[in-house]
Formats: sequence, C-alpha cells, structure tokens
Amino acid sequence: MLAESRGLSVEAEQLYRALLEGRPGPPGAELAELERFGLIRAGASGVEVCPPRAALSAFAAQHEAAAVRAREAAEVLGAAYSLRTGRDADFVEVLRSGDEVIATFEAMQTQAGVDIVALDPGSYMSPKAEVSTVQPGSMARGIAYRVVYDSAVLRTDDGFAQVQSSIALGEQARVFPRLPLKLVIADSNKALIAVPNSDAGDVLALLIHPSMLLSALIELFESFWRMGVPVRAGGPEDAEATQEPTVATRRLLALLSGGLTDEAIARELGVSERTVLRRISRLQQLLGAQTRFQLGAQASRQGWL
Repeated sequence: MLAESRGLSVEAEQLYRALLEGRPGPPGAELAELERFGLIRAGASGVEVCPPRAALSAFAAQHEAAAVRAREAAEVLGAAYSLRTGRDADFVEVLRSGDEVIATFEAMQTQAGVDIVALDPGSYMSPKAEVSTVQPGSMARGIAYRVVYDSAVLRTDDGFAQVQSSIALGEQARVFPRLPLKLVIADSNKALIAVPNSDAGDVLALLIHPSMLLSALIELFESFWRMGVPVRAGGPEDAEATQEPTVATRRLLALLSGGLTDEAIARELGVSERTVLRRISRLQQLLGAQTRFQLGAQASRQGWL
C-alpha cells in the first residue's frame, strides 16, 4: 500500500516498458506492483500488458478524492479543535498562561535554525531569565539575533545593562521610540505577539503560523529595523547617546535641514567648522546614516526635527 500511495515506482515503470517490447521480466515486487495498478493481467499466453491511461487515471482520481476528503476533514476537525480548546487551528494559537508563553518563547529559540528577530518595548511579557539562559546557547549554535528596543528600555540602568549584555553576546541591537507591540519571530516561520491588558479574558499571547499575517509581521519588524538607531557596546558615551536629541543636537539638525553650509552653521553656533563636522559625523554614526540626506531622513523619523 505504501508503494501504491506514492504512485508507480521507477522500477515498475521500467519493467512495464520491457514487457511492451516483448522482454519478459522475472517474478518479483515490480511485477506485483504492475498487477496492483491494473497495468498487467494473466492471459492465456502468460502476462498481458494493459493500456496504462485508464488504470493510472483511476489511481489519480482515487487520490484526488482522498485529498478532497482530507481537506474537508481538516475543516471539520479544525472547527472542533477551536471549539474545544479556544484556539484557532489554522494559523493563530491563543496562549492563556504565563508558563505556556515562556515555554513557547524558549522553544522558538532552541528550535530556530537561522535567526530570531524581535521588537522589545519592555514592561509586559518579559521572561528575563529565559532570555539570559536560552539566548547564549542559541547564539553559540550560530543563530543570529536582531532586536529593536524601545528607547524607554535604554533609559533605565537595568534595561541598558541588559541590552549591553545581549550585544556582548553578538546580538545586533537598534532603538526606536514608542514601539507598537512586543514581537518575536523565529526563522520567518513563527511569530509570538504579546497581548497587554487584554480584554479577551486571560489571553496573554498569540502564536502566529505561516500566513499573510505572519508575512505582515515580518515586514513590520523590517520597517522598524530600517528606521532604528544602532546601539553599540560601550559605556558612558553610549549611555549619553540614549538621551538624544539634546537641545544642541536639535538646533544643529534644524540648521542642516535649512540648507546652511558648514561655515554658516559654525558661525550660528559659535564653534569651528571642524567641530560642526565632528558633530555631524557623530550623528550620522548614531543614526546609521551614510549621507547627510539620510541623516535628515532618520532624524525626521525619530521625531528629532
């Protein structure tokens, strides 16, 4: 039955061609397979070859009908599953306990084969212990981590220390203000969304499987990643950078956006052109901008202008 469910084997097809050419084959599994498919039959003079089209068309029709029944059964059983468990059996699973959320979050990391990406606004659904124990092991296996943190996370000593610890492991981190949700995506194949202050009873998170929704969440992450400001390992200088934009930075960006030359900006600020160039270079590095145009665009996205 296993061979039949897969269709006609290569060996049986070769035997059928040999029989057509008048070259009898020895008894064996291939001969029995041709007989099961109705491609040969016992005749008065021995084995007779039967027309293949009708026999194989019947086989195809039988399995097409089985596929239709399987799809219908999936719909019926999926509805029963959802009714019984409260979970959508299609592409969304509802996670209702903290232990379930943590176990899923951990499994996504340990089972990842390529990468983990995330939006982290902090505060809710934040299993810190699991991050500290699972992430190093996953990264040791070669799993890449890219995380966009809400700027509020870096304003606290604990948050800043946590991010710096992750960066030290090899994580790529960026920061962006007011992230809209907490999101983790593994291998572009599965996403976990936290549900803060849910009105849907005790729903804590949603696990999203391959679907248009998952594709949209992947693009959402990539959009924030493109807009985010890189966070680098470091000490006080990096901590100071998280307090941007300062009044001086806003004034410099306003003068740049006004199209003033470096010489004119230096006069307005009462500093040297070299100082202006140094400050602009620092802002480009901070915002991940290669050109002054990109600097203006990034600053605008961040709400610094």
